[in-house]
Amino acid sequence: MSDTDVLFQPFRLKGLVLPNRIVMAPMTRSKSPDQIPNDTVAAYYRRRVEGGTGLILTEGTSPEHKSASNDVNVPAFFGEASLKGWAKVLKEVKDAGGHIMPQLWHQGIVRHAGSGPYPEAKSMGPSGLSKPGKQVADPMSDSEIADVIDGFARSAGYAKELGFDGVELHGAHGYIIDEFFWEGTNRRDDRFGGSLEKRVSFAAEVTRAVRKTVGEDFPILLRFSQWKQQDFAARLATTPDELGRFLAPMIDAGVDCFHCSTRRFWEPEFPETGSDMNLAGWTRKLSGKPTMTVGSVSLNSDFITSFRQAGAETTGIDTLLAMMARGDFDLVAVGRALIVNPDWPNKVRAGVFDQLKPYTPEALATLV
Repeated sequence: MSDTDVLFQPFRLKGLVLPNRIVMAPMTRSKSPDQIPNDTVAAYYRRRVEGGTGLILTEGTSPEHKSASNDVNVPAFFGEASLKGWAKVLKEVKDAGGHIMPQLWHQGIVRHAGSGPYPEAKSMGPSGLSKPGKQVADPMSDSEIADVIDGFARSAGYAKELGFDGVELHGAHGYIIDEFFWEGTNRRDDRFGGSLEKRVSFAAEVTRAVRKTVGEDFPILLRFSQWKQQDFAARLATTPDELGRFLAPMIDAGVDCFHCSTRRFWEPEFPETGSDMNLAGWTRKLSGKPTMTVGSVSLNSDFITSFRQAGAETTGIDTLLAMMARGDFDLVAVGRALIVNPDWPNKVRAGVFDQLKPYTPEALATLV
């Protein structure tokens, strides 16, 4: 095999067979007026398939719950008009020979009250804390929790009915599932709060509800992170043992693949162990489940840094290839590099790294 061939091996997840290991990472674009993905959005995703991407994970989409989103231009995954828009996206991707899954994203308490397509809706989180010590709402009631879980399940069901290839649950970056994970925003003393395992109960119940709706053969991915937008240094698990305890309830509930979000994929997750494995590597080792790595792939700085400092330069991927070749993870999600290089996989496979464009924040304003 050539150096990059490890990226271009087929991968099977249940009945889904991907042509390679490259995934388009979910990235908010806010280009769907009235929450409806249009022809421009459909063409945007199709170009990434034509550029060689093995699996598209859509931008975060609102599950069927009015408090999910703060932006009328972020697409919903419910409602007749939005679902018709997604059917067009799906057709373009499938016509190009691709595979696609929606990411379901409820923003939770970080959605500002009065914002988004349903300004009358209450913003909600497990304890009403937007970050440690900052109370902005009442804790969620049992009925509110049940409604959010049901909304995730219904939207996952729509994805299956339309013909999508699976679904990803957004459990990272300080949004609602992650707000239950994190002790800083979850101070509940019921079955959804307290111990690490209890704080994972909400994610497990979402997963079970989705699984009941979509059946056993429909892949369910879950994205999680240690870091939060409220605190980049936050950690859910400080040791491999804690990470194993964190993952176990979600494995039991039916997660098929973990999407392990880090800001820089090359950083060791538990360096004190003497291992240089990243979060995806440890998650694969401890769970036995397929994992996906992400975080500044082929770029020299993370998203926040590149946004503040006007961009990120293109780098090589030797470290990524070495980690993948030794079996640390199964899939690689590429984000910003795919925004500016729709054909990133084809160029990588051809070895023409000098033709890759650097990322600039201005690229976020366009759907090229």
